[in-house]
Order: sequence, then structure tokens, then C-alpha cells
Amino acid sequence: MKENIFSSFSALAALGFSAVFANSITAQAPNVVFVFADELRACDLGFKGNDDVITPNIDRLASQSVVFSNAISVCPVSSPYRGSMLTGRYPLNTGVFVNDVLLDPETLTMPKIFSASGYETAYIGKWHLDGHGRSSLIPEERRHGFDYWKVLECTHDYYNSYYWDSNDEKRKWEGYDAYAQTDDAAGYISSRKGNSKPFLLFLSWGPPHTPFNKAPEHLKKIYREKELKIRANVPEEMKKSALNDLIGYYAHITALDSCIGVLQQAIADAGFEENTIFIFTSDHGAMIRSHGYNNKQRPYEESIRVPLLVKYPAVLGNKGRNTDMLIGTPDLMPTILGLCRLPVPSSAEGDDKSAVVTGRSKDRTNAVLVACYHPFGQYTRNIGGKEFRGVRTKQYTYVRDLKGPWLLFDNLRDPYQMTNLVNDPSTSKIRKRLERDLSNLLVKTDDEFLNGEEYIKKWGYTIDETGTVPYTR
Repeated sequence: MKENIFSSFSALAALGFSAVFANSITAQAPNVVFVFADELRACDLGFKGNDDVITPNIDRLASQSVVFSNAISVCPVSSPYRGSMLTGRYPLNTGVFVNDVLLDPETLTMPKIFSASGYETAYIGKWHLDGHGRSSLIPEERRHGFDYWKVLECTHDYYNSYYWDSNDEKRKWEGYDAYAQTDDAAGYISSRKGNSKPFLLFLSWGPPHTPFNKAPEHLKKIYREKELKIRANVPEEMKKSALNDLIGYYAHITALDSCIGVLQQAIADAGFEENTIFIFTSDHGAMIRSHGYNNKQRPYEESIRVPLLVKYPAVLGNKGRNTDMLIGTPDLMPTILGLCRLPVPSSAEGDDKSAVVTGRSKDRTNAVLVACYHPFGQYTRNIGGKEFRGVRTKQYTYVRDLKGPWLLFDNLRDPYQMTNLVNDPSTSKIRKRLERDLSNLLVKTDDEFLNGEEYIKKWGYTIDETGTVPYTR
């Protein structure tokens, strides 16, 4: 594991980080708007070929963005993704490999680097990195350098949603919270007009995460009247329940699509469009009865593959393009820093792919890690939850559990992952190559692939009988 050259925000200042980089900030420094949904899988957007879901604004955004077809959530569950995304590190090394635990406030994160570099910073929506209860105040010293703050640790009660503001006052979002949060983000963007400082803004929505029945009613009505298609890997006996889930799930997505339109308009109205890096993604996907499963944390495409769109007209142009390059959660932080021409700290374990995104170099990534370090929550042992490590390449998904090889899918020939090739003699050479890729990634991440309870003990977490870290609402 790489040594962390900056251990805290104060250390950044002590090393002259702020003085060096704040002085270099000019009018050409890009703004960054990072927008992410919760539990949105890559296959469920109009531009990805889903004719059922209505997403005109996201489709328009895709036509102006670099679209990543192989964006992978390394540990597909809420807190591990968020900790990895903000730090550029793997969940096992941040300690945030389960939900409802604290990301060490001394950890070097994106907002600390941007703030020290002269940016204003803002976070709106779901946080899920504080570990002190899902409704508790998160004090300034645990906000990782964010200035503007309208945040709740975690809720999916979309019409009864609260937040704590920068003044430590508890307030309530009016109506459907994603709409209210988006309006607030648009207001923040508008308020930056004429400000000489660039800004970093995170907007974290709770939808389309369950409960699906909490989507706006007028949008659910649209989908009730449509003849929706069910994915081919949903068992026959579960198609009716999958259809019922999709009505609310798609309604949530269409609601978020309108939010994307609001944000794009706010950026354009403020005159920021050309020089703003706009990122739209999700923390992980959702099974929605595929292979007979629900929720996430599993190594299947519905769970691990997420949308990732990057719009940056000043550097990437206005014409959209697709890329099949592999990018995992820890790569996001260094890549964003690279696009902003800010230094990538040695603590980052992911790769800076900004040169690949801009076309200055070729992608040399063979495989991205996928992992469950400790089964918990909606993936407990009594429903088949187990530790696994695997790799996702441009063609294959290969996964081991503690007993040995478990899954092997050819995602190009078998996009619904209906045929497990792990015991097929004809794939022996492929398995060996993928096993080598996996071994290299485990070495890189200092991962001994132990029973999950070993990591729970190492980090001193308390778990209940299901393996889940208890939390208060």
C-alpha cells in the first residue's frame, strides 16, 4: 500500500499545498459538478438501449459526454463506494468495507485537496460515511473539508427527508427530496456566477434506491400504463414482482432525469458550461430479480456496472463518444484531479485515467477488481451472502469465493450471464489468465482474502447476528 504523503488537511497547509496551488488557480480552472444516484444500474437508461425508461435529459447529456461502458463499482454497496470514490483507495484500506462506519476524518480526500487548491466546496444529499447514526449531526471536523453542507447521513424516506446545514441546523427538504436537493444545487451554481473562485459540488441523490413505491405518483402512472420488458435473466416465477418493481424504479429514474435537465440549465445560465466538468454516475446497481436476486453486493452486471458520463466541453469537446476503457471506483478521484491538473497524492491507489480520457494515451488496464469483503445488510449469509474477490475485464467476469473459483462469464457472448463457464474445460487458459489478473490486484491492494470476520476484528467493528454493523436511525 502506498504511503500517504498528506495525513490531514492541516498537513496539506503545512506542506505549502494551499499556497502553491491556490496561487495557480485562474479563470481557466474548471468547476466540477459530481452528481450520483443510488442504486442505478447502467442498463436502465434510454441511450443505453432501454426503450422503456424515459430519460431525454440524460440521453442528451450522453450525446455531449464521454460515456464509459465499463464503469465498475468495485465494492457495490453504499458506504464502501463513497469512501473509495472520495479517497481513491480500495475499501479494505480505508476501513469502509461495510456500511455505517466512519471514514477517518484525517484521511486525505478530494474536497480537502480541492479546498487547499483554492476551490470552494459543497456537498448536498446523502453522505453515509460518518458512522454515528443515520440522522445525527455530522460536525464540521468530520465533513472532510466541505464548506457548503446540506447533508443527512442516510435516508430513503423521500417525502419525509431531513438534512443538517452548514450552521448545524436541522431542516427538511420540501416534497420529493431529489427535486429539492437539485433545486438547491442549481441555486448554489447560480450563486457562483461572478465569483472568481472555481467550485467543487457533489450532489448525492437517494433514488432510485428502494422503496420503489416512494417515486412520484404521476411518473408511476406513466409506467403502469406501459408494457415493460423484463430482463432475460429474471426467473419466470419472479417476472410479475420484477415488473412491479420496475414501475417505481423507472419512475424514480425519470424523476432524476428531469433533475439533470435542471442542473444543465443552471450551469448554462451561469455561463459555466464550457469550463465545467460534469460527472453523472451511480454508486452501484440493483439486481431487481435478475438471477432470482434483489438488491446489490453481488458480482453480477446488474450490481457492479454503473453509468458514468463525463462532460467537459473545453477539453473533451461537445460531441459525445463512447469508450470501453475499464474504470473502477478508486480511479475516480485521481482521474478528476488529473482533469483539473491538480496533483494526485501518493495515497491514491486508483489510476489517473485523465490522459486516456483526453486521448493523450492508451488504456493499459487489463482488469478491475470486484469484491465483497464481508457480507452484511441485504447480502447476509442466510441468503447466500459470502466473501468474494473477482475481476471484470472488457470481456469476462471471473470470481472466487473462499472455497475457490465460483463464477466465469463471457459478457460479450452472454450479456445476461446465463451460462457459468467456471467448470468448462475449454476455458482453462482463460481462467488462468484471469486468475493471474486477480492475484496481481490482490497484491496491489494488500488483500490476503480472509474471512470477513478477520477484517471486522482488525478494524474493531461491532456486528450483529446478521454480520451487519448496527446503526441508529
